[in-house]
Amino acid sequence: MVGVTRVEEFQELRPLLFAISYRILGSVSEAEDAVQEAWLRYEGSATRPDSPKAFLSATVTRISIDVLRSARVRREAYVGPWFPEPLLSDPYQDPERSAELSDSLSMAALILLERLSPLERAVFVLREVFAFSYRDIAAAVDRSEAACRQLAVQARRHMEAGRPRFEADRRARDQLAGRFFHAMREGDVAGLQELLAADVQLVNDGAGKIGSTIPLFGDTKVAKVLAVMIPPFAQIGAALEPTEVNGQPGAIIRDRDGRIFNVWTLDIQDGRIQTIRSIVNPDKLTHLGPIADALAVIDEKKQVRRNR
Repeated sequence: MVGVTRVEEFQELRPLLFAISYRILGSVSEAEDAVQEAWLRYEGSATRPDSPKAFLSATVTRISIDVLRSARVRREAYVGPWFPEPLLSDPYQDPERSAELSDSLSMAALILLERLSPLERAVFVLREVFAFSYRDIAAAVDRSEAACRQLAVQARRHMEAGRPRFEADRRARDQLAGRFFHAMREGDVAGLQELLAADVQLVNDGAGKIGSTIPLFGDTKVAKVLAVMIPPFAQIGAALEPTEVNGQPGAIIRDRDGRIFNVWTLDIQDGRIQTIRSIVNPDKLTHLGPIADALAVIDEKKQVRRNR
């Protein structure tokens, strides 16, 4: 484009590049690094590509695939359930693909993508989420168009087998989440149980450092645990702040100084909460702001409960 600098081209495409990389990697920090590396390669290229979008998308995809291959070894050794780093807002918006973008951003979808090989994951993201042509995908992953079509078929097969379903009515979903967080603040066991699916699961990602690594199942058990969890936090000045996380209802728990202690996400379907994910591993929350001393907060909360 005449008169447009490389910096301007890159800045215009940055939201898309991050959106692609985050879905491949499930990590905000790694995606940001991949985007920065793509810029350095674009800035350092001797020739100006005919399509900056194609060049940069291919570059960030290749970088992300390489990072994912090394990250998978670390994730296999991870203690307890592994969740993606939470994202509060997607910088890339496309009204024509809003449904695909929203669904692909959810924790459930990103966890499901972990079943795919790095190549399958990249092809699925580029094709199903961002509607790239097979020609551009082939250039990005250095495979033939026929091979990319086969990878897409394999990826779709894996994804369809466990594709998450979410409450279609956004207003109803948000209202249910509001009732859920209110019942948690009140310690209302019956109110919580009414909102939970019979086979609900509560899962914690604390990397073995904070909280249990064993998921909790069933509406009765989960309701009782949730009912005693939040009220003591309020007594020590912590606050539960409902917010959208990865395109789904969620919340941030902050300590009395506003530092982040925990992030929650909810999967809602058929008028009930199906899965509650708690991310308390501080390494996955640093991009959101100052982090609380989680162990100190938990100790103080336990002291409050003992004195009740």
